[in-house]
Amino acid sequence: MSGPLIIAIPSKGRLQENTQSFFARAGLPFVQAGGARGYRGSVKGVEGVEIAFLSASEIAREIAGGGVHLGVTGLDLVHESIPEPVAREQLIHRVLPLGFGHADVVVAVPKAWIDVRSMADLADVATDFRVRHGRWMRVATKYIHLARSHFAAHDISDYRIVESLGATEGAPAAGSAELVIDITTTGSTLEANALKIIDDGVILRSEAHLLASRKAAWSGAQRAAVRIILDRIAAEARARTVRELRTRVADGAQVVRQVRQLFECVALSGGEGGELVLHVPAARVFDCAAWLKGHGASTVSVSALSQVFEPVNPMVDRLTAALG
Repeated sequence: MSGPLIIAIPSKGRLQENTQSFFARAGLPFVQAGGARGYRGSVKGVEGVEIAFLSASEIAREIAGGGVHLGVTGLDLVHESIPEPVAREQLIHRVLPLGFGHADVVVAVPKAWIDVRSMADLADVATDFRVRHGRWMRVATKYIHLARSHFAAHDISDYRIVESLGATEGAPAAGSAELVIDITTTGSTLEANALKIIDDGVILRSEAHLLASRKAAWSGAQRAAVRIILDRIAAEARARTVRELRTRVADGAQVVRQVRQLFECVALSGGEGGELVLHVPAARVFDCAAWLKGHGASTVSVSALSQVFEPVNPMVDRLTAALG
């Protein structure tokens, strides 16, 4: 007997809140066992699914190792956990970017370094620093693999990583490092610590993603459960992009042919003298309604939709292909 489909969710903070809201909008609310302090849960109304509440960094490792089937975490942690692009491709399938958790992994130096504007400038400083001080320039970061890869790409070798477990941006002021590689959303914390991001110092633009493990064991039941999950996510996402228009027209068949071409909409019904039902891209609703009125339509009503289930779900197809 196969076990449940396991979905790893961040256990705290804004990332957890946004993830829970994302799933709830898709009709997939979490039920947390033991209340807010529990580390296991389920999805209300969907059998065979277990939620594991883990730290964001642990989620990246568990997806790579096959300990969970799906997970939500930032790409920064995925790239740090699995530095090699080929290995990432073999272990993890990106299902969907989620539109929240945006942050950049950046190289930041003291503002007082007025002549350092690029990685090339930093390379010169690193060499000069070693000659003048007899030691390597120190870089405070928790992104060790990303730092080494970025510095190697710019031929910088005269430096030493100082692993940061706390407030990385405070390391230069504390005297424990000369510069930092850190994650930032607005740059305000770096600014408050008199640091600046160098011009080509953005290592990675990160965002929260729904990810699938290619290493996990996927049974038939687990594949069926993930289809339910992804169908609901796709249906909610589709509903946000379209509006439903209803009206009556004298020549429904002719109107359907024209509006399909003009407004890239989907006609759910439309016939001679009958009711016309269209799914129209949200950005084209007003233009479409005006066109319909100009072509003999009666009252045009517009409705927002909560879910739209399409006959084909590309997310499921891509995941199935990735899993083999």
